[in-house]
Amino acid sequence: MRNLFWILLLANVILFAVMQRGGFDWGEPAVQPLPDLNGEMMRLLSALPGPPAKTTTAAPPSAIAKAALAPPAPPPASKLAAPREAKPDTPVCLEWGDFSGSDLTRATDALSGLQLSDKVGRRQIEQDIGYWVYMPPLKDKAAVNRKIGELKALGITDYFVVQAPGKWLNAISLGVFKTRDAAENFLHALNAKGVRTARVGERASKLTSTIFVLDKIDSGAHKKIEAMLKDFPGSELNVVPCGLTR
Repeated sequence: MRNLFWILLLANVILFAVMQRGGFDWGEPAVQPLPDLNGEMMRLLSALPGPPAKTTTAAPPSAIAKAALAPPAPPPASKLAAPREAKPDTPVCLEWGDFSGSDLTRATDALSGLQLSDKVGRRQIEQDIGYWVYMPPLKDKAAVNRKIGELKALGITDYFVVQAPGKWLNAISLGVFKTRDAAENFLHALNAKGVRTARVGERASKLTSTIFVLDKIDSGAHKKIEAMLKDFPGSELNVVPCGLTR
């Protein structure tokens, strides 16, 4: 028993010694350490040029906000629609009337001032006169002249003295109208000016009046004629198809 103890102790000592020297060599190939890399080659490889590095710069928040609020960029110039050409003023054709007596003279002078030359024509119409505003016939020429002086003093210059023989000789006509209402309204206007002896009556006769036909005038002349209407309250200005006989 004692011998077995010493044998085991000796075996442990031998085993410990062998382990301290690197263990048993069983014939297995030892792992060879990697050779040192050539430092010179490493420097050469690191010096070779490579693809340029991409540098990304983050946009500041303010720039991002401005980009979001900015209007979209316009399309290329080649895709932009060509601007439409402004249409010139379209000429119009008008009829203005109707005129007779002193109104015809004044309207003729007003149109002459526009220098429309051959663009102005005339056509005449014949109509029945239903009513007139007048002063009854006076006894003689001297009485007629005094009455005319009174009318001028009141600012009334549009009148006509009847000189044809008959019951209306030396009567003074102040205006003729198609309807009684129009004649009555005119009489009220005369009364407001101080005329006291005028009256409304029926008149069965015909009157030839004139209508101006204006051919293809521009917008400027059109506006000027419209402005004239205030000086001719009984007249009408109408747009008509062009090409009517003048």
